[in-house]
Amino acid sequence: MTRTALYIDGYNFYYSRLKGTPYKWLDLIALFRDRILLPQDPGTKLVAVKYFTSPVKAKYARHGKASEEAQTQYLRALSARHTGLIEVIQGFHIFEPSSLPVYREGENPSKADVARVWMIEEKQTDVNIALNVYRDAVRGEFDQVVVCSNDSDMEPALRMIREDVPAVKVGVILPLRGGDAEGKPAPANKRLLPHAHWVRHYIRDDELQASQLPQNVQTKKKPASKPPHW
Repeated sequence: MTRTALYIDGYNFYYSRLKGTPYKWLDLIALFRDRILLPQDPGTKLVAVKYFTSPVKAKYARHGKASEEAQTQYLRALSARHTGLIEVIQGFHIFEPSSLPVYREGENPSKADVARVWMIEEKQTDVNIALNVYRDAVRGEFDQVVVCSNDSDMEPALRMIREDVPAVKVGVILPLRGGDAEGKPAPANKRLLPHAHWVRHYIRDDELQASQLPQNVQTKKKPASKPPHW
């Protein structure tokens, strides 16, 4: 068996693949283990899933308090559905005023033409993923590490694993649309590909649809329910 750990960049996964779809109430294990990892290698044993995200701030979210509650319900559902398998690692958001060049079609950005805006940035997620995947590989706890992200910030960590721990297999799952009937892949971040033993270039709609959580997931307290706006 290939002891495998999966690292999911929640922010990148959501905005690259889930936003605007009806598949947000997603069972991560049903998708990644049952429809991607096992078909790719039937000897895979998924022993750890680390999901990296940051708490939603209601006053900046599209649906306000409902967005904050939706994330809470989703994380409760995942933890209850797969007790002991999924670990949620939280970063945080910062909101700061900043000055950025104004966009004008056909013109290059100019430092003399700027506007004051709110800079909203997620912090610690990238470094948390990189440190976790590298440390786990160095410790020899897994035979394979698989990263779900299309973010080039992951490149140094994957490269160092290949250099420092060559016995550990590296997989990359790109959270992109694609995989039509002719098998055409979606565009990939080419900086990640040279450092992986194998790459899944897309996640199909039918895979997401077949990997949904039940409407209500039993927990130790009250059930975690799919948000109405999802």
